[in-house]
Amino acid sequence: MKQLMLVGATGLVGSHVLQQALADPTIERVVAPTRKPLVPQPKLLNPLVDFERLPHDADWWQVDAVICTLGTTIRVAGSQAAFYKVDHDHPLEVAYLARRHGARAFALNSALGADARSRVFYSRTKGETERDLQAVGYPSLTLVRPGLIAGHRAEPRPLERLAVQVSRVVQPLLPRRYRVVPAERIAHHLLQAALAATPGVHVLPSEALI
Repeated sequence: MKQLMLVGATGLVGSHVLQQALADPTIERVVAPTRKPLVPQPKLLNPLVDFERLPHDADWWQVDAVICTLGTTIRVAGSQAAFYKVDHDHPLEVAYLARRHGARAFALNSALGADARSRVFYSRTKGETERDLQAVGYPSLTLVRPGLIAGHRAEPRPLERLAVQVSRVVQPLLPRRYRVVPAERIAHHLLQAALAATPGVHVLPSEALI
């Protein structure tokens, strides 16, 4: 692995991926396109972009693998349509552009219950993103499906925080797939999947992340 792209570097899971990737001696450069600048780091290339108008021919698309942790909530996005852009359209465009420039592995932070046939909008969006990524043609595609994620978010998610607190209390009684997963563990699995680039489509359920 020489060049790794990370989209979603400012989020909870993405920030852990960035930290781990920059510390990995097998990675020469981390390309992290963001809307706002990141703190400068050795090995970090941080193009400032508008995800509504990504530059299609920038040379920094030439990477070996991509990790995508883009995601929002309907409350933050403001509507289902805006949510769909962030959680489906932007990851798909990134995937197409990086693949067109030679990327061979893609790892997505998806969600427990992702199902393109679901009646639940959130789960259906995640499932459609997974489905459509498989059509892009990556030799290696990993879909990571965590449940509740533990960690400090820059943006407040009070309902998620309450759910995490309750789940921690009853965690010994919960099936493994419904237990809280630390953000750094999800980041670890995403990074390892990108580095390994094992051929085929791989799904990592929440219980495999703990």
